[in-house]
Amino acid sequence: MEKFNESLSFDKRMWAEDLKGSMAYCKATCKVGIITEAERDSMLDGLGKIYKEWESGTFEIKPGDEDIHTANERRLTELIGAVGGKLHTGRSRNDQVATDTRLWTVNAERDILKDMATLLQAGAHVANEHIDILMAGYTHLQPAQPIRFSHWLCSHMAPLVRDTQRLQELIPRANQCPLGSGALAGNAFGVDRAFLAQELGFDGVTMNSLDSVCDRDFVVEFLFWSTMVCTHLSQFAEDVIINNLLKGIEIDDAYATGSSLMPQKKNPDALELLRGKAGIALGRMVGLTATLKGLPRAYNKDLQEDKVRRIRFGKVTHVTTTERQILTLFSSIIGPSF
Repeated sequence: MEKFNESLSFDKRMWAEDLKGSMAYCKATCKVGIITEAERDSMLDGLGKIYKEWESGTFEIKPGDEDIHTANERRLTELIGAVGGKLHTGRSRNDQVATDTRLWTVNAERDILKDMATLLQAGAHVANEHIDILMAGYTHLQPAQPIRFSHWLCSHMAPLVRDTQRLQELIPRANQCPLGSGALAGNAFGVDRAFLAQELGFDGVTMNSLDSVCDRDFVVEFLFWSTMVCTHLSQFAEDVIINNLLKGIEIDDAYATGSSLMPQKKNPDALELLRGKAGIALGRMVGLTATLKGLPRAYNKDLQEDKVRRIRFGKVTHVTTTERQILTLFSSIIGPSF
């Protein structure tokens, strides 16, 4: 049951958000007299040491560490003694994980916005550099009219501009603080939620404690967004594959592979993988939405599934989403001259 129930194997990537939330909550409980200033300072010092352990890769996970929250609190009591147990007074893992997930998601969205800016700049640069090149334009996959290559490329940039706008619109809804909602019925000690929101960089506080601990709309919205951007990148990939076949575009050798049997072949594997990722993104959105549709108020363990990473790329960094890998690859593909 412990192995089936644990989430530390995948929610540990939220270690920084969890510690920041604990630091803010520590200060808030001191403000209302739950802990003394000396206890606050001791907790903050201990949490800072734990932060450095995670940062340096020396944090030791032990049996019984069910999730990132229990692991950090266990380590805190090891460092500062029993007073570390006071950190959880009035707080539930329900509002704690909701806070961590929102912080992590907003940080990820902001990082991806930077990637989108890089991608759009690369597209604009390549379009401008090749503005006088003509190519065939198609409808129904039949030759239609001559067009500029830059016109064609910008036709794929236009939906990515919309994707960037959508992502910007998601952030304010996700960036609301649920901390202080408790397990479901709020905080019995009158902790200042506006203070918590300010400390953690949120735009405001969530409206209803019951909703706060089970709301994952912001996750579904991001998954919908990732499905849209992957769909647009998949369309680009298909278009390049077709134009390469028709000799209108030549795929750079750096982004193609050979055949084990036929060495004369140059396969567009990078583009085919981009197409494939779109289906995975769609499946994740549908899967989580299906999970949410049958959940009663308030928190249910089904929500643990919103943080599971089913696709992994190399070393875990702050943002290691499928979408970021795709954007990086896509930027590389359109970077070289066609």
